[in-house]
Amino acid sequence: MSQNIIENITRFIDLSQEEEKIFTDFLTLQTFPKKTVLLREGEICQFEGYIQKGCVRVYYLDDNGFEVTILFAIEDWWISDIASFQEQKPSKLYIETLEDSEIYMLNPTTKEELLEKIPKFERVFRMLVQRNLFTLQNRLVNTISKSASDRYLEFIKVYPSIPQRVAQYYIASYLGVSKEFVSTIRKRLANKGK
Repeated sequence: MSQNIIENITRFIDLSQEEEKIFTDFLTLQTFPKKTVLLREGEICQFEGYIQKGCVRVYYLDDNGFEVTILFAIEDWWISDIASFQEQKPSKLYIETLEDSEIYMLNPTTKEELLEKIPKFERVFRMLVQRNLFTLQNRLVNTISKSASDRYLEFIKVYPSIPQRVAQYYIASYLGVSKEFVSTIRKRLANKGK
């Protein structure tokens, strides 16, 4: 069992060795090749996952059938469709691996059993939801109030490793711009650094 997930959890709560064992016994480590769709629109999300290794994106299809990326998740992030998972209702989202990935998974049953055995995990999941809400809220405000160039600069602050890990068109779909615009702004920033 990786120590990374324990360190992630112990940012929020203290765990005894026994509680660590109980927690890790509920986890299932799954490996997924690049381009695996973990969740499709219309399916019910059956996982909350901690990314041990890899890069994942969350997106939806707009009215014209174009993919709109709403979130990237990399090592030490949690990934899920919280609404679908919690309510057990069909998702409006897709979740796809962009790299070969290793993800520790909890399903609705194992999560509930974990919360019954170690109630202080409620705090962990509350904090994760709050972090997710903050990220999405910040993204919404940036989309509404900032220029495309400023959104790109904010993006590389939040996701400094993503531009080297994913195709430009995924970044463009996140920013709501063309991939040509992303290429232009990257060149402009590179020339400023010279």
